Amino acid sequence: MPRLPAPDYPADVRARLDGDAKEVIGRYPDSRSALLPLLHLVQAEEGYVTRTGIRYCAEILELTVAEVTAVATFYTMYRREAGGDYHVGVCTNTLCAVMGGDAIFDGLKRHLGVGNGGTTPDGKITLEHVECNAACDFAPVVMVNWEFFDNQTVESATALVDDLRAGRPASPTRGAPLCTYRETARILAGFPDERPGAVEASGGAGPASLAGLRLAKGESGPARVGPPRGAPPGGSPDAGGTPGEHLSSHDAPQQTSASDPEHPAGPVGEEGEG
Repeated sequence: MPRLPAPDYPADVRARLDGDAKEVIGRYPDSRSALLPLLHLVQAEEGYVTRTGIRYCAEILELTVAEVTAVATFYTMYRREAGGDYHVGVCTNTLCAVMGGDAIFDGLKRHLGVGNGGTTPDGKITLEHVECNAACDFAPVVMVNWEFFDNQTVESATALVDDLRAGRPASPTRGAPLCTYRETARILAGFPDERPGAVEASGGAGPASLAGLRLAKGESGPARVGPPRGAPPGGSPDAGGTPGEHLSSHDAPQQTSASDPEHPAGPVGEEGEG
């Protein structure tokens, strides 16, 4: 059966969105270029991109509903159905998978009692396996509302979701403190994160990420970007690490859980070593 047209937003919501949308559109010489941030804006309203949100974007940008829908369904950061306050994405791409991502994802499915894309009954957690998060040097990686939790294990990821469901604080390895999915969507729409200290809390790249850049600049220094296997995670001056470094699970292996416990994954030495 044909679907009825999407309902309008309530008048007060529409008025508020109109003001925000005008600000977003004003950033671009061509109004249709504002579609991506506007989709984040309407996602911030209800936690996902509703038919009403799509209709709103189409009307305000003078696009067709089909054009807006094509974009909203192409990018995975736009939800098409209601989800939880915290989107927990487990990277299951190649490197994270072999370092333990598959085991983490399976463990969380069992622990939360949901499948891929499922939301817990309390509305707190939506679990999803995701493709590469561009953080391979800290595999396996879990993201919560697009903030990084690095070098995870089944146990640490389970504790993480338990904290989120219980309302206990959970601090990302790097990046801003967590906020809800709707609040994150508004920030992604281009509006300031006004929480005290949130902007300053961005973290830098870890030593493994910067090794190639250091070599390209001709900088000398230890070949390793972390202490030898088995050394304390903090490192030592003669091992190439410094106390407090955010070390990679590849260069300074943590207690990560491999997908196959009988065949632990990970490098056994420097390149060229046996």
